[in-house]
Amino acid sequence: MHLNPLQECIQPEGDTNFKNLLHKIGEVCEKLPVPVIVKEVGNGISASMAEKLINVGVNAIDVAGAGGTSWAMVESERANNYLRSELGKTFANWGISTADCINDISHQFPDIPLIASGGIRNGLQIAKLLALGTDVVGLAYPFLKAAIESTEAIDQFIELLNAEIKTALFCTGNKDVNSLQKSSCLRKIN
Repeated sequence: MHLNPLQECIQPEGDTNFKNLLHKIGEVCEKLPVPVIVKEVGNGISASMAEKLINVGVNAIDVAGAGGTSWAMVESERANNYLRSELGKTFANWGISTADCINDISHQFPDIPLIASGGIRNGLQIAKLLALGTDVVGLAYPFLKAAIESTEAIDQFIELLNAEIKTALFCTGNKDVNSLQKSSCLRKIN
C-alpha cells in the first residue's frame, strides 16, 4: 500500500478522506494471506507513524523519504489554478529525510523490515543506509537517467554502485553487507 497525503492535498482530484485509515490498513493486513508493505511516496515515515503501522499488522515499511521525486512539485506543475500551483511549490521539499526515517525507526523497532528509498543516488548512500538499519535500498532516478542514455550506461552504473559499496566496506573494515549492518561505523561519516 502506498501513502500519499501531501500529493492528495495538492492534486485537483485528490482524496483527502483518510478517516479510519489505520483501521482499514489493519483490516487489509488481517485479511490478506501475504505480508503487507506500506510505502510513503516521498515525504518519509516517522517512528511514531511506523509504530502505528506495526501495531495494525504491517509487515514491512518503505520510508520513501524526502529527497527523491517531489510529488508536491509534480502536482504543482499539473495544477490548473494558482492556489494548487503555489501550494505544491510551498511543500516541494516537505518531509523527513530517508536517513532520518531509517535511523529513527530502526532504533525503536529493530525487527521491522525496512526499505530505504527516496533520493538515493550512489553506493555510499546505500552503504550508509545499510549501516543505519535498512534491509533493502531502492533507487529510481539514477537508473532512469542511465536508461535514457543506453543499456551500457545502466551496466556502468551498476558496476559503479558495486564499486562504491565495496569501497565503503573496505574503508570501514567490514567484509560484507551483513557485517556493515551490524556496525555503526558509517553513521558519522559524511
